[in-house]
Amino acid sequence: MSFRSVFIAIFIGTSMVLAALVVNALRPAAELTGPTPEFVRATGKCAACHLNETSAIVWQYETSQHAAAAVSCFDCHRALDSQAGSDHNGFSIVAQVTSANCRQCHTTEYNQYERSRHALPAWAAVLGTEGMSAEMVALGEQYHPGAVDRPANELARLEGAGAIETGCLGCHEIGRPNADGSIGSCTQCHSRHSTSIALAREPQTCGQCHMGPDHSQIEIYNESKHGVLYNAQKASMNLRAEPKQLTTRDMPVPTCATCHMSGLEGQGVTHDTTERLSYWLFAAVSERRPNYRQGQVEMKEICLKCHAQTHVDRFYQEAEVVLVATNEKVRQAEQIMNELRAEGLLSPEPFDEKIEFVYFDTWHYFGRTAKHGAFMGGADFVQWHGNYQLLLKLAELREMAEALRARR
Repeated sequence: MSFRSVFIAIFIGTSMVLAALVVNALRPAAELTGPTPEFVRATGKCAACHLNETSAIVWQYETSQHAAAAVSCFDCHRALDSQAGSDHNGFSIVAQVTSANCRQCHTTEYNQYERSRHALPAWAAVLGTEGMSAEMVALGEQYHPGAVDRPANELARLEGAGAIETGCLGCHEIGRPNADGSIGSCTQCHSRHSTSIALAREPQTCGQCHMGPDHSQIEIYNESKHGVLYNAQKASMNLRAEPKQLTTRDMPVPTCATCHMSGLEGQGVTHDTTERLSYWLFAAVSERRPNYRQGQVEMKEICLKCHAQTHVDRFYQEAEVVLVATNEKVRQAEQIMNELRAEGLLSPEPFDEKIEFVYFDTWHYFGRTAKHGAFMGGADFVQWHGNYQLLLKLAELREMAEALRARR
């Protein structure tokens, strides 16, 4: 065979190999990352039954990012070393999927969540340390001193077990201590089988819990310019954008997640919803958080994606004026109650006298509302739902205090 023939053969062969490599590189990612045999076996067997029994969850899973990434049903439902498993059609699965199962892949997100107030402080606000190990209590106290190692909520106790289980824990179980040593459940925000980023970015997802007179964030958001613009422009937004690549083109209007969690155009993504907060707004008298300056800087950096520095600084200044004034009104209410206790005119039992409920409403409902309204752009909540009610409750407290003194 001549050199020319050998050269042509080698050239053609090499060209075919290169062409194959180019064609392969241009194939869709789904073809290149095909499912493993274990994935096919686990998912196929689960779907075969659940298409008949709970068909919606199969559809939800099929449209999820987990399915696109070849994460099988068994990957999430299998019993881990720290979990008790039970046989289910040839698979050892856990009775209740917890954040420990999600932590297998989402370690960073779990660690961030674990130090947030969505974790143990949320549970402790209702049931104290019930169900927590000593290690859990120590972990929670490390990040939130006094918010975890605390007694159960007296008002919830008086309302009864039914109200606690079906009412309070409907939200506060987001921080449930699990038997496997993990905390909470990621599905509170992301749903179980659709595992949706878009769902977690929806204001109404947060509004399932952050609503009502004691924490009326969803009502305030809906009233605010942010909420009005979101409802008008939602259809054109890309709520499914990857968190670390999220831009203002994807979401030109902020939702709760944008301000408190998202990594908008270079900002760090976080599952610790307290990182960008500067005050304890939920407290009766709101003081600065330990990370006041850092939290405010990080939140302002999100604001600056849309607003000028002068606007952002003025917004914070005006909000802090409301906070200071609200604190003063609540302190007046506290003084009335403290004086009545010092005079022996109130019983030591909690919530057994009407004046205690009026005082509770003063700070827990209307004080919180005024402060959250100021920091979230809800004018009506600052005034009619906030300051007006604070003045009304102060007048009621003074009148009730005088009536108690007149009867002694």
